[in-house]
Amino acid sequence: MVKTAGRDGVEHQEAEADAPGVRSVQRALDILTLLTEDRPLVSIRDIVEGTGLAKTTVIRLVQTLEQCGLLWGTTAGYMAGPGLWRWAHLARRSWELPPETQRMMRDLAARRRETVNVYVARDIYRVCVAQQESPQPLRHVVHIGDELPLWAGASSKVLLRNATPARLLRVARSSPYGDQHIRRLQEWIDEAAHQGYAVSHGEREEGLSAVAVPIFSRAGAVVAVLSLSGPTLRFPEERVTEFAADLKDVAQRMSERGFDHPLGSSL
Repeated sequence: MVKTAGRDGVEHQEAEADAPGVRSVQRALDILTLLTEDRPLVSIRDIVEGTGLAKTTVIRLVQTLEQCGLLWGTTAGYMAGPGLWRWAHLARRSWELPPETQRMMRDLAARRRETVNVYVARDIYRVCVAQQESPQPLRHVVHIGDELPLWAGASSKVLLRNATPARLLRVARSSPYGDQHIRRLQEWIDEAAHQGYAVSHGEREEGLSAVAVPIFSRAGAVVAVLSLSGPTLRFPEERVTEFAADLKDVAQRMSERGFDHPLGSSL
């Protein structure tokens, strides 16, 4: 057996025979993640520098990705291939929220003039599955699909409501504070459950505040959170109370109508 470190910093064992295949998949994904909106094309040299892999390995992986349609070679470099478009279309259909839910988020952002997000939990992370940006020039923006840590933030305090002790420990260990952070996490979770919403000020990013409330399944489980976030200077106590009341109202309507995607299977 060999051990590999996961994103949570915990070592996981895998069969030695599977290790080369797992490494190849990870290396291929590392190449694909070099492509961004700011850098839609990458050269072989870019990939070698970005991944630290040998040029011969890069060429072999690029050829495989190109054959699968995940990369497309041009005279200027390699771009995202048409195969990714099919996956992107599938992901959009699976995760896009219903029009009525999106309208509620747009109205909330226009009314409160702060960024509205919907997060779901995945392992020790929270994933942004929907967003409506604040109309103000100075605003907080998280890209859809971004993974943020669960060890801090208003949304985390809500999403961790039913977390097991073992999971809370893993979340604590992923934080800068280590095992002892589990006590603070539990205090945050209890407080959020008691008052029906959670607040954070500069816990993950200095100058950033958020208010979050749960979105429930028909069975009463927390399946997602709805949040407002922005600069701390725009989140005084009186506005936090107003934000929480508005968020609760919208989240209740979302919970009552349910989600077609991405949480339909959880309702």
